[in-house]
Amino acid sequence: MSRITIQPLTAEAFAPFGEVLDTSGAPDKLINQGLCGRYHDRATLDFTDGGTAGISLFKAELRTLPYTLDLLERHPLGSQAFLPMSMDAFLVIVAPDDGGKPGTPQAFLTEPGQGINFHRNAWHGVLTPLSGSGLFAVIDRIGAGDNLEEHWLDEPYTIDT
Repeated sequence: MSRITIQPLTAEAFAPFGEVLDTSGAPDKLINQGLCGRYHDRATLDFTDGGTAGISLFKAELRTLPYTLDLLERHPLGSQAFLPMSMDAFLVIVAPDDGGKPGTPQAFLTEPGQGINFHRNAWHGVLTPLSGSGLFAVIDRIGAGDNLEEHWLDEPYTIDT
């Protein structure tokens, strides 16, 4: 079984797959009598075929390390953002496209308070919280059509620190 070492999540390393959603840097604007920083328009929401943005809540079971990766998925009709509803880090797994199937995966660990937005059609692992409540707000495409493609790996990967 091949091994993947978890990396810290940075905007630069994650850019081919989507955006890191956090409050790094100065806010774009102060609102609410100067008591609230607005970090404006942090995700590229991308929906096709008449879909619209919807907000759902996902309650995922906690996982442990080492983690066995045997499935990757992608959403051809829309981007997908994950915003943890606790200040707990979670594991993010992505892979480049290799001729219509996933290439070699990469694994990232978020910092508390970070969320992510996967680009439309980006291969990624399932929601993988390692601690906390496992509760996430998810912004993704709501509408008709098949917006899920799964790929089971011929040989699983072990992901660890």
